[in-house]
Amino acid sequence: MQVRQFAKAQGIIAKTDKLDSRLIAQFGAVMKPEPKPPNGKKIRYIRDLLSRKRQLNDMRTQELNRQHKAPAALAATHKRMIKMFDKKIKWVNKLLAKAVSEVAEWQRTYDIFSSTPGIGDGVAFTLLGELPELVNLSARKIAALCGLAPFNRDSGTKKDRRGVQGGRAPVRTVLYMAMLSAIHCNPIIKRFYQKLVAQGKHKKVALTASMRKMMTMLNAMVRDNCEWQAN
Repeated sequence: MQVRQFAKAQGIIAKTDKLDSRLIAQFGAVMKPEPKPPNGKKIRYIRDLLSRKRQLNDMRTQELNRQHKAPAALAATHKRMIKMFDKKIKWVNKLLAKAVSEVAEWQRTYDIFSSTPGIGDGVAFTLLGELPELVNLSARKIAALCGLAPFNRDSGTKKDRRGVQGGRAPVRTVLYMAMLSAIHCNPIIKRFYQKLVAQGKHKKVALTASMRKMMTMLNAMVRDNCEWQAN
C-alpha cells in the first residue's frame, strides 16, 4: 500500500512488473523502511490456520443467517451444515493448540495470555500468529500495529477528533470482541472503561482505549514473564 501511494505521489497510475520493480527500488532508497526478518515456517503455518478458521466462521455465520430465513422443510440441511462447520472449527483449534504446544516459548506466552480475564483461545492464538513483534516493540508501536493508536487530524486552527486507522485487522477484530467480555469480567479493564464513560467519552471510544490498554498490559506481562494479577 505504501509503495502504491508512493507511485501515485509521482503521478504514476500504471502498473507493470517493470514499473513495480523500479518503484520498489526507489521507495527503498528514499523512504529507507525498517528491515524486518521474514516470518518462520511455524508462524506462517499458524497464520494459515487462523485464516482458515476465519473463513469457516464466516461461512458458519452465513449459514446461520440463511437458516433464519429458510422454510421449515429445509431446516435439517442448515443444521447439518452448521454442525459440519462446528466440527471443522474445532479441528482447526486442535491444530492451533498442537502447533503452539510444540514451541515452549509460544506455550508460555499462550499461558500468559489465557490467564487474563477476557482473553480466550481465539485472541491468544491470533496474537501469537498475527503479532509476533509483541515484546520487541514499545507499547505505542504495538498499538499502532493493531490499529489502536490515535492520530491527529488537525489543520490550521481546526482541531478535529483524533481517530484510529490501519493496523492488522484480524488482531483488532478479536480484541474488540474480547473487550465486550473484558469490560464485565476483567476488574482493571472494567474500572478503566467505566471511568472513561463517566468522563463523557463515547462508549466506542472508551472501548477502543480499553483495547489499547489491554495490549499494553499483555505486552508487559509477556516481557516480564508474568501471568495475570488482579492488583
